[in-house]
Amino acid sequence: MLDIKVIRENPDLVKTRLANRHDGSAKLIEEVLACDETRRKNETAKQALQSQRKSTSKEIGKLRANGEDSSAIEAEVKKIGEQIKLLDDEGNKAAHRQEELLLNIPNLPHEDCPLGEDEGANPIIRSWGEKPSLTNARDHLDLAEAKGIISFDDGARLSGSGFAVYRGKGARLQRALIQFLLDLQTTSNGYEEVNVPHIVNRDCMIGTGQLPKFEDDMYGVEGNEMFLIPTGEVPITNLYRDTLLSEEDLPIKVTGQTPCFRREAGSAGRDNRGIIRMHQFDKVELVQMVKPESSMRALEELTGHAASALQQLGLHYQIIELCTGDLGFGSQKTYDIEVWAPGQGKYLEVSSCSSFGDYQARRMKLRYKDKDGNNTFCHTLNGSGTALPRLLVALLEQCQDEEGNIAIPEVLQPYFGASTL
Repeated sequence: MLDIKVIRENPDLVKTRLANRHDGSAKLIEEVLACDETRRKNETAKQALQSQRKSTSKEIGKLRANGEDSSAIEAEVKKIGEQIKLLDDEGNKAAHRQEELLLNIPNLPHEDCPLGEDEGANPIIRSWGEKPSLTNARDHLDLAEAKGIISFDDGARLSGSGFAVYRGKGARLQRALIQFLLDLQTTSNGYEEVNVPHIVNRDCMIGTGQLPKFEDDMYGVEGNEMFLIPTGEVPITNLYRDTLLSEEDLPIKVTGQTPCFRREAGSAGRDNRGIIRMHQFDKVELVQMVKPESSMRALEELTGHAASALQQLGLHYQIIELCTGDLGFGSQKTYDIEVWAPGQGKYLEVSSCSSFGDYQARRMKLRYKDKDGNNTFCHTLNGSGTALPRLLVALLEQCQDEEGNIAIPEVLQPYFGASTL
């Protein structure tokens, strides 16, 4: 959530930065300011009336003590009370609308974000490794079906389209990847592992920015008061909701593996064949809470932590920075890590690493007490470290040979128990 003080003091700057998103959110700022003015004006008027009512009420006591008629003043006090109620109602209405608007306005893009309307303006920051030289690369769907490791028929029979069942060595490979990713982040990169619920309450979804904006994309239960998590970011970040930390607690680094549930699984067609876009998939999440001055440095670090998994697996990838028009709703700056999938002939996003500034922390009331004793909002960051099943797609397609055999990366062999699939 944006800081109303920043909007109030720098409205033109806020509108300009939001306009760079090209999503129409800048036009909401004037209504936010109008609500803010009404709320503050009514509060000032209410305080003046309350003071007037207090002093006038004292006159009633004096008149009654002297046996004099106080009915006129009592009527005046009653009228003041009615005016206060009207101001309260109007002020509460304005405050509610202001809160509603702020929850639906995205974060301000960081001043260093590249300008652009859509993904076509996302610059490539760097790449790692070389594309494997394969004459006729088969895609993961063909490879998986030939080896009997993924069943889409079983997934469709159990749950419908957009679901899959991993079988035999496919299930083992999925488990091996998850164990490898968690061990890497906990033993090498200093993250605490957590195992969190996969259903969260509405406050959690609001806290990290999924609600109210994207409610239609979520799987809601209990009358949409509870939700299947769309990403591990939600429960892990909300572990610190309504928390006042000490400065010594920071930085906090947490990781965990969760399933993720999303209604939108993409349209039919080659671009979404197999397990590239699913209603349910597994992901290892990386979350950090840091001091504001550490935010951008932490983003570079977190992105490196996610990319280190691909390097150890020997998978070629590139990192792009999202332009202002392609940023996620709550993000102020984002790097996407895209791994090469030769069977698709394109790169697939396996991690999106973002700094949210204090945007999520304001929604969650996550603060720390700084060295001067002030309660300061933390900055939050997260990224996939990484997402299955696209990692599995890239592994199958990059590690295949001309005969369709899959070489298991050396670091994964102890987890998988074999050198080939």
